[in-house]
Amino acid sequence: MPGIDKFSKLGHSVSFIYNTNHMERIRVILIWSLIGLLIFFSAGLFAGYKLFMPKAEEHQTVNAQAILTALHDRGFLVTQTYIFDTPVTIDRSTGSAWKDFFFGQTIEARGTMEVNMGVDLAQVKDDDVTLDEEAGRITVRIPASKLFNARLVGPIELKNKEGILKRVLDSDDGYNEALSLLSSTAEEMAEREDLIARANDRAKDDISRLVSYVATDKEIVVEIK
Repeated sequence: MPGIDKFSKLGHSVSFIYNTNHMERIRVILIWSLIGLLIFFSAGLFAGYKLFMPKAEEHQTVNAQAILTALHDRGFLVTQTYIFDTPVTIDRSTGSAWKDFFFGQTIEARGTMEVNMGVDLAQVKDDDVTLDEEAGRITVRIPASKLFNARLVGPIELKNKEGILKRVLDSDDGYNEALSLLSSTAEEMAEREDLIARANDRAKDDISRLVSYVATDKEIVVEIK
């Protein structure tokens, strides 16, 4: 029938328009969903880059006072250690065999001594640190190395030969005197010219390394006063 055919065609047209609009909405939703995902991942990548990117090195202004403070904070810097194992003898003989038989004493001692040498950085003055900005150089003048301490490492081998009456009247076995002599002997040996020179060279290297922590982009020159 003509009327029915007309309504049928109208129904098909409405259905087609509905389906078309529905598909268009789905397409729009998909497009905006993809755009949202792209924005989300882009933001994530940017945040990750900012979080984990290598930090740019901060330019640090270094002056003489900062270097002087860093040196003074270290106080006495031990730069060289020497080990000595030298026997010593304490001879208390009188020259008379008869007297020595009763009162003589001979002490033989041996022990390992550790002697530490270094630089007293508290003695570095304001004018001992100079900066040459044009040359990119820092010059530090330090005092010469000197004795810090000497100490016994391990036991002392002690032989004490005493006269008969000396052994009865005096119970001192000579340990303290032997230790004192071992210490002074080791200190004298450490203060030889060649060992002082070696300690100075080591001090230059250590001070140069210490200053380079403060001034990372400068040439460091260390001199002995």
